[in-house]
Amino acid sequence: MTGRPAPAVLPRSLRAWLGWIAVLAVLVVGVLGVLYAGHGEPGRVDRWIIEPTADSVGPPWRRVALALDFLGEPAGAAVLIVAAVAGCLLLRRPRAAVLVVAGAATAVGTATLLKHLVGRTIHGDGNLSYPSGHTAFFTALALIAALLAAGRFGLGRAAGTSLALAAALVAGAAMGWAQVALGAHYPTDVLGGWCTALAVVPATAWLVDRMADARRRERR
Repeated sequence: MTGRPAPAVLPRSLRAWLGWIAVLAVLVVGVLGVLYAGHGEPGRVDRWIIEPTADSVGPPWRRVALALDFLGEPAGAAVLIVAAVAGCLLLRRPRAAVLVVAGAATAVGTATLLKHLVGRTIHGDGNLSYPSGHTAFFTALALIAALLAAGRFGLGRAAGTSLALAAALVAGAAMGWAQVALGAHYPTDVLGGWCTALAVVPATAWLVDRMADARRRERR
């Protein structure tokens, strides 16, 4: 089978820079995980930023925080993923649709695994908090969207990397603010979730490209 190859979901121009960023993100996740393993109270950095409570933000901003939080819940996340996959398929980008599902699942799955390994809690022993799965998911989707935009518009290394980091920062900050404002996470949990997405999404995109390219070669 021949034809024009499908565009990569991880543009070649961004691989090196995002690879180094992913390595740094892994280090941050690991260091924070070791520092706060088994803890059930906010750390010094958390207290310096804000004392986590259940009512640290009032209306109308609380409604904004609840709306953002919903987008990280199963129902809200499903709506976002279905919409993103539908958009990719309409644009005839099946490889991108695979990345949306695989990237989001990997980010959430990694955050969930780390929660059980680290064992940090908030508001009781049953509420595992590090890293924030909501933040990891929302950041992952934004980062995936930025990667696809960078590839579609042919952005260079500097512009593409800047777009990816800006999208991840805005999405992570928005969801992270909501999680801290609602008392669901400590600020360092949010940082851990953000770095989790930065670590796993580029790796997942690279794997999707490798597998798709391998299948294409087999069909020739």
